[in-house]
Amino acid sequence: MVDEGRRNPDWEWDEIVLACDLVMQNGGRWLPAENPQVIELSELLQKMTIHPPETRRADFRNPNGVGRKTADIATSLPGYTGRPTNGGRRDKEVIARFLAEPDVMHVMAEATRASVASGEPADFPRDVGYEGESEMEGRYLLRWHAYRERNPTLRRKKVNSVVAAGRPLACEVCEFDFGQTYGERGRGYIECHHVEPLHVGGEGPRSILDLALLCSNCHRMIHTKPPWPTPAELREIIRQSGVATTSARAE
Repeated sequence: MVDEGRRNPDWEWDEIVLACDLVMQNGGRWLPAENPQVIELSELLQKMTIHPPETRRADFRNPNGVGRKTADIATSLPGYTGRPTNGGRRDKEVIARFLAEPDVMHVMAEATRASVASGEPADFPRDVGYEGESEMEGRYLLRWHAYRERNPTLRRKKVNSVVAAGRPLACEVCEFDFGQTYGERGRGYIECHHVEPLHVGGEGPRSILDLALLCSNCHRMIHTKPPWPTPAELREIIRQSGVATTSARAE
């Protein structure tokens, strides 16, 4: 029985990204409710924790609703000649992102699917520290930047290479070790940074040699404002700052 008197919550960014990716992978065409991929996405969306259970109706993100969302997206794409359905502003924002950088958005969708399937929250990536995560509009822009820099597989290879070599997961700039300071809670945590920003090098193959493991403070200091220093340059900034502080204390 469908709840009367209330609507299901609006679709959030992550949900629309998944639906839009489904449409794009289907050649820009919408998919009906009985399509296996729609049914699979419906089940995935119901597992996501974005919307609390008490806000959901009995038909929350059911295959019919997911099929309709793919129609909203497909009929809003450039070149569609029929009458569009009732897609919202957020649909158009996600579509614009997919049209601008389809490969990046597909990676975002795949990362979200993997997170939900493994029981993790598909929210702002833990290994990227930026300001403004709590500001709704800014959050989407920051997510875009974060996902562009984030390749979970490459990050995992980088971390595994350090562990295999018997070295601690410590910041390559200041040597801070989360596990040493926070115990079990911090063990295994480190942030991953591209030494050459992707907006400079563009898309292309990357290896673990292109990545640096950083603590949250050093990662944030690199991204605070341009020009962005390399980890080596940030180490020198810290060294110079330490020299200046020591000199000032000696006077």
